[in-house]
Amino acid sequence: MFTAMLGEAWHAMGANRMRTFLTMLGMMIGVGAVVMMMAIGEGAQQSIKKSISSMGSNLFIVLSGPPNTAGARSATGNALSLNVKDADAIAELDGVAGVAPTTMGSAQVIYAGNNWNTSIIGTTPSYMEIRDWVIDDGYVFSNSDMRSATRVALIGKTVADNLFGDDTDPVGKTIRIKQSPFLVVGVLNPKGQSLDGRDQDDTIIVPLTTAQRKLFGNQVPGSVRMMMVQAESDKAMPQAEEDINNLLRQRHNIREGSDSDFSVRNLTAIANTAAETTRTMALLLGAIASISLLVGGIGIMNIMLVSVTERTREIGIRMAIGARERDILLQFLLEAFVISIVGCVIGILIGVGGAMLVKSFTGTDAVVTTQSITLAFAVAASVGIFFGFYPARKAARLNPIEALRYQ
Repeated sequence: MFTAMLGEAWHAMGANRMRTFLTMLGMMIGVGAVVMMMAIGEGAQQSIKKSISSMGSNLFIVLSGPPNTAGARSATGNALSLNVKDADAIAELDGVAGVAPTTMGSAQVIYAGNNWNTSIIGTTPSYMEIRDWVIDDGYVFSNSDMRSATRVALIGKTVADNLFGDDTDPVGKTIRIKQSPFLVVGVLNPKGQSLDGRDQDDTIIVPLTTAQRKLFGNQVPGSVRMMMVQAESDKAMPQAEEDINNLLRQRHNIREGSDSDFSVRNLTAIANTAAETTRTMALLLGAIASISLLVGGIGIMNIMLVSVTERTREIGIRMAIGARERDILLQFLLEAFVISIVGCVIGILIGVGGAMLVKSFTGTDAVVTTQSITLAFAVAASVGIFFGFYPARKAARLNPIEALRYQ
């Protein structure tokens, strides 16, 4: 019986092909828009998650400054208010897994006939563990290199590509940074862009002491511009942040009520805020696109009401030969459902194709997930049943005698 009703529904749709297509069009556009918007939103979320994971987990950045000298405040990071001994003291705190004092700058790097301007990070070996940064080739410099201020370097993928190309293995080669020779001991595994859009692979990492003594100089021995601190767990971060602030204020002899000459930033909180913002935007995009589904559902109801009016005499004949009220109800519900599902399938194909085009032409990440397709399919089916119920109920409650008299 169900198969016969399905065939009848398909026949009724084929009798008015243009009208059926226009009815489906609203559903096709709605589902396509939902799938494409959710794909773009999911792509943005995955991009944010990738950036967060590339930073490392449970991280703080402790920046030097801003000090207040005679009422004049300088920018954060410009003053040299932090030093290596501060980092050693922080490493002893409960809940702190590791600390990497860091100094940064930029320089022109030369190998053979190639040169490249990149950022230079002077830090300790613990930096690699804190940033969860592995070596693609070679090895990490050691604490012995730190003590000796050895001229060794770890280079990022972007630097390696621009200096050595694809044919030369950088490990074991000598590059020149500010005219000083450095032995490349390792190539960093690619990390991609950071949350602020900076290319994390466009960098060179050298021992902190080497950077201080042989590249950037250091007016105050042992001073650093920033420190990266990793907490043992996410739960330990609030207490660790409070302990870091208290410890540094005590070490720097800062009186109660006075401004600190350093600042502590919770990178995990910043990253989670960015992720939550992206998630909200993805939901907003999906909600806006869902309005098209509502319009498509109204279109289905409108056409089904027209169909009931046109087929009033047919309904009367069916009732006269024994069709029950629920049979008529099921027949028209099935027609609305078929229109909705066929439009949904075509809309999914349009949405997937649109997402791929957006990714190809704009470079924006667009990820089509099974969840988004399933959700679009379920919503489209629900819309078809919901908006098809009223016309179907109206058809089922027609008076058989009045329906037979209808011209």
